[in-house]
Amino acid sequence: MKTFAQQAEATGTGTVHNRVPVLLLGSVPLANAQAVFSAASRLLGAAALRLPDGETGARSNWIAWQRSVFASLGALQASAHKERAYQLFPPFTLRPDRAITDVVFGPLGFAREAIASYAVFKSLKARGEIGQHQRLQVALPTAWAPVYSFISYRWQLAVHGRYEQALLHELAQICAAIPHDELTVQWDVATEMSWWEGVYPSPYENVERGVIDSVLRLLSAVPGSVELGVHLCYGSMNNRHWKEPADTANLVGLTNGLARALPRALDYVHLPVPQSRNDPEYFAPLARLNLPAQTMLYLGLLHLDDGLPGALRRVEAASRFAPQFGIACECGLGRRAPDTINDWLSLHATVARHMNPHTVPLP
Repeated sequence: MKTFAQQAEATGTGTVHNRVPVLLLGSVPLANAQAVFSAASRLLGAAALRLPDGETGARSNWIAWQRSVFASLGALQASAHKERAYQLFPPFTLRPDRAITDVVFGPLGFAREAIASYAVFKSLKARGEIGQHQRLQVALPTAWAPVYSFISYRWQLAVHGRYEQALLHELAQICAAIPHDELTVQWDVATEMSWWEGVYPSPYENVERGVIDSVLRLLSAVPGSVELGVHLCYGSMNNRHWKEPADTANLVGLTNGLARALPRALDYVHLPVPQSRNDPEYFAPLARLNLPAQTMLYLGLLHLDDGLPGALRRVEAASRFAPQFGIACECGLGRRAPDTINDWLSLHATVARHMNPHTVPLP
């Protein structure tokens, strides 16, 4: 197999500092972590600063695998009906004879999976198949994502705090096991975005304040020596959003609130771009984005249906209001057909080659 340097030369992605950066959001439905690392390295070369393990196998449907964690708790029982349409399963509720203190989470599995993937990542890097500059990207859902999906409205606030503590324990294990200069932690913020947009009921009376405070707790728990990213998401169940954003105004509002209050550096933020939006009106709020100099903006403007031409139309429209950004898909690829993944990865590389790195530079 070619070394990483040979792959970068073959794919035309250039050196680490001379190309438009691309971001893989997390889910990549190939056979396993090694297949994901190898495909991303082969097709993206130096354009990808971070490589996710693909969230393969049982984790391929984002948080669906966490349902078994809730199902294993004797204090919970499944209810008979879903509480809203955009919900994977009927939620769990507290058993009548149990107290909320009986809800005790053990290992959630995020640390186990990340540590196992790092062993593969480390081996490939030692063989020169992954660039020395590249990091393992570990994507984590916010605590609200599984709690809002799998717990009934009545018990969500009480269960959330208990799940959040278990999730933060998983984060601590990840950061203890993986060298910080090889690790990126990305928080996936989807459920909270639906509240901010007013699509679903929020547990917070002051929605914006509640969302910012809860997400900040997670972001702030990542050590300053570990790279930190945020993916803002509008959902992708059945490859459809729970709402198409009217424009980037709410995305900018949440991003600015997080960046302003975060006590540590934010290395990147990702915002989605619907395929149909290449109009100035969608991107105009980006002019109000107030990110620190070290924070890279990634726009999820890649769509396989209209390929390079569509992506470049969206790049041109976005560049009027945000002259510096990297590129990504709108959401993770976990629900895409595995036989399309090479095409998706190749699209990242192709669009990056057609963009001017002096217009959209690496920070």
